[in-house]
Amino acid sequence: MDVRSKLSILADAAKYDASCASSGARRSGNGKGLGSNEGSGICHSYTPDGRCVSLLKILLTNHCVYDCQFCVNRSSSDIPRARFTPEEVVALTLDFYRRNYIEGLFLSSGVLRSPDYTMEQLIAVARALREDHAFNGYIHLKAVPGASEELIARAGRWADRLSANIELPTQVDLDRLAPEKKLVIIETTMAQIRERRDEAVEARKTSRSAPRFAPAGQSTQIVVGASESTDASILDTASTLYGRHRLRRIYYTAFSPFPKADPRLPVEPAPLVREHRLYQADWLLRHYGFQAGELTSAEQPNLDLAIDPKLAWALRHRAMFPVDVNRAPRSRLLRVPGLGARNVERILKARRFGRLTLADLARLKVVLRKAQPFLITADHNPDALLIDRADLGARIAARAEQLPLFGVIGGTAETARTGEI
Repeated sequence: MDVRSKLSILADAAKYDASCASSGARRSGNGKGLGSNEGSGICHSYTPDGRCVSLLKILLTNHCVYDCQFCVNRSSSDIPRARFTPEEVVALTLDFYRRNYIEGLFLSSGVLRSPDYTMEQLIAVARALREDHAFNGYIHLKAVPGASEELIARAGRWADRLSANIELPTQVDLDRLAPEKKLVIIETTMAQIRERRDEAVEARKTSRSAPRFAPAGQSTQIVVGASESTDASILDTASTLYGRHRLRRIYYTAFSPFPKADPRLPVEPAPLVREHRLYQADWLLRHYGFQAGELTSAEQPNLDLAIDPKLAWALRHRAMFPVDVNRAPRSRLLRVPGLGARNVERILKARRFGRLTLADLARLKVVLRKAQPFLITADHNPDALLIDRADLGARIAARAEQLPLFGVIGGTAETARTGEI
């Protein structure tokens, strides 16, 4: 099979792995070598000036010894199979970079022979790019759970980011759909990455020449909707992983059915809006001080698909509102719907110079449609009197409409890249 045919198969197979993005890593070749790595992001990301940066995203092979029922590359699948050699991946990466198609590489793989053998093949690609070709671009490698600690250490030396995918949120789910995988083994690999990163960070405090280890951290992926696990269970697992292993990101992928699937799998795809709500909830865990248990309840273990999780939480806790925008501490302001983390920082700075009104909040780019019922300002805010209305959620929930990529929405300059809710 020629390289073009392999690329067609293995690039398509890689699309199911969502845990690829670049941030927080910088490599400098001091004017030497090939490529560069900017912290603005690489895989399917947009910079503030609208520039799109991307990477070569492929599998080393879609052969796999595991038979995970939710995975199209499982051993029992009848899909076309292919395998790159490390040399072919290196040549493709350099060729694509020189043609200005990519700025880096995301390399994953099915498990071939054993975790150690697969990890050795992935490391061979990264080592050759760095040492033989002085490649300074971004490299994201899959950390194969169960690979030896020595191999994980070598991988982190060459890669900017590592990711060991957990795939399903509980061991019960894994036992049912991926019995060869064990949560304890996956977390052991994550712990090894965390420990090596901590050691490298401490070493660089005393010597700037000390080698880095996966400077962009580690990430993982959770498939949503392949099992019966609720959003509460998924968020609990996510919170635990962030706390134990200091992951940079968790990626959520809505399960999509495929032909001849195991009858234990759902026949309908998971709603993409559910994936979106989990990303929003994840953002609240990482940047807004929320705990996983606050975003769902025993009566409603799944996130509301109609409204975002922050608004849903506020509607369940109306007794905590409205809050005084001129007096409330940062932690309280972060829980107000419509106030993003950047909004809150602007408010804290601006109120040093005077009491803020609704007009001031509008100038600070606050989404007043959401925020007004939950705030007290220096001037009269009649919407704050609506806090106990039964239809408050429906009144302020986002309306279904096609948003422009650039421009003004509803009188407020909003963009999809702020990450604020």
